[in-house]
Amino acid sequence: MSYRSMSVSERRLLPPAVAVSTVAFALRPPEGARLGPATAVAAGAEATLWLPLVRRIRPPFAEQWALPGGPIPWNETLVDTALRTLRAATQSDPGYLEQLYSFGAIERSAEAQRLVTIAYWALYGENELSAPAGETPDQLEEDLNVAWFSADELPELAFDHADIVAYALDRLRSKTAYSTVAFHFLGNQFTLAQLREVREAILGETVDPANFRRQALSRGYLISTGERTSGDRHRPAALYRFAGSPDQNPDSQTSAYRSNK
Repeated sequence: MSYRSMSVSERRLLPPAVAVSTVAFALRPPEGARLGPATAVAAGAEATLWLPLVRRIRPPFAEQWALPGGPIPWNETLVDTALRTLRAATQSDPGYLEQLYSFGAIERSAEAQRLVTIAYWALYGENELSAPAGETPDQLEEDLNVAWFSADELPELAFDHADIVAYALDRLRSKTAYSTVAFHFLGNQFTLAQLREVREAILGETVDPANFRRQALSRGYLISTGERTSGDRHRPAALYRFAGSPDQNPDSQTSAYRSNK
């Protein structure tokens, strides 16, 4: 029996549906990826965070943008569902995935069955997103409903997904203050300018280069590789690597998935 055909008394006895949604952050969208209408001119602009959204094709909230996710099958864990739906949207696994929060307000699913969402947040490093290539017609049709948006210029989102994004941004910013999780955005080697770009994108504000350099080098997280950049128009910059694991100060209340790649 469908939800819409049930009586009010039958609906009250129906248990909530349970789903997973994931906020996936990257410093920039994959090369060639479709950009949301409001952010098409923002690519290549000042540092910001980007995230993929999926346009819903059925009620409730048909035609509105939403976070990647979906119902939890009987034979999948929460993490498996989060990873599967992220792969469908981005064709890539994230380097970092952590459970964020549970969202279960009574009216959050509008006219449909009550819905409880287990939210995750993910980080994609610079080499962890694949450029769209060699897609089948079915995949191309699905891609029309997936686009990347700047976190600063999001469209109206389905359900309470705007609240979920805001919660994930707050978690990332607060965790950056005491953890080194932000290093997941970088490759194995990076410059101080690239590290500062990560900081600026997360905080959403400009950071003074001289103060940042002094603070970054004084914390003991960085090891000089003895190498410098090459092939660019600017003066070669020193390359660093991170000393240890980017998760050496993880939040004790949560567990996280890390890619083995």
